[in-house]
Amino acid sequence: MHDRYGPDALTSTTHRRPAARPQAAERGLVVEEVQTGWVGAVVRVEKSGGVHLVVLEDRRGRTRSFPLGPGFWVDGAAVVLTPPVTSRAPAPPTRTASGSVAVHGQRARVARGSRIWVEGKHDAELVEKVWGDDLRVEGVVVELLDGVDNLTAALRDFGPTPDRRVGVLVDHLVPGSKEQRLATEALRTVPAGTVLVLGHPYVDVWQAVRASRLGLDAWPVIERGVEWKRGILRSLGWPAESQEDVARAWQRILRSVRDYRDLDPALLGRVEELIDFVTA
Repeated sequence: MHDRYGPDALTSTTHRRPAARPQAAERGLVVEEVQTGWVGAVVRVEKSGGVHLVVLEDRRGRTRSFPLGPGFWVDGAAVVLTPPVTSRAPAPPTRTASGSVAVHGQRARVARGSRIWVEGKHDAELVEKVWGDDLRVEGVVVELLDGVDNLTAALRDFGPTPDRRVGVLVDHLVPGSKEQRLATEALRTVPAGTVLVLGHPYVDVWQAVRASRLGLDAWPVIERGVEWKRGILRSLGWPAESQEDVARAWQRILRSVRDYRDLDPALLGRVEELIDFVTA
């Protein structure tokens, strides 16, 4: 039988309110909390007492927190606020600390026969921090020479050849210096083209780090006859009584280095030349 009054309005599904849809509480999303009528933009989602809260900021800059979940409207539609989607892991860097194009997913190369020698532990740590990724890709090992005074003996023991080259980084390699004289003498004992000795003009590799990274206009000038590193520490007002003080100071300096831009070009160019020489 035809019902001229139609279906019962109270039992009809045509007028039911649509189910609330999930909505990520992304920063900046404008929502209304139904019970209080508070309208605001999402500032953040936080956890307090085991409950996730959404913090909303109204147009006057006031904020209120509400439990995350149902009870909100967005653009006139009911929503269930959910935690914001976590961002993807950051893309791996495209450049190494030395400024070279980064190579991802490649295992370290088996070490070459060629080597780079540096005078001390601090030199080695600085080279590793800035050029470590490049050296592993190239298979270059950095070794401690423990002072240029040992260069001739070390070369004699190593026996460099055109296939087993040695690049040497020397502190304070300037015309007329003891370091230059020792380097010249050592080169006379090896076949031509198998050893390259380069250096920077500084008394110590510490000075290759830009002074501005430590909040200085320039590195202090230390008088002759004063142990340079201790003199530097005293000038800076840092502890300088023991070798442990020196070691802690160096770690503080090393931590200030982020990449090649924090080093002086006098060191940058020399290290790059040595890497090119031993990988040719």
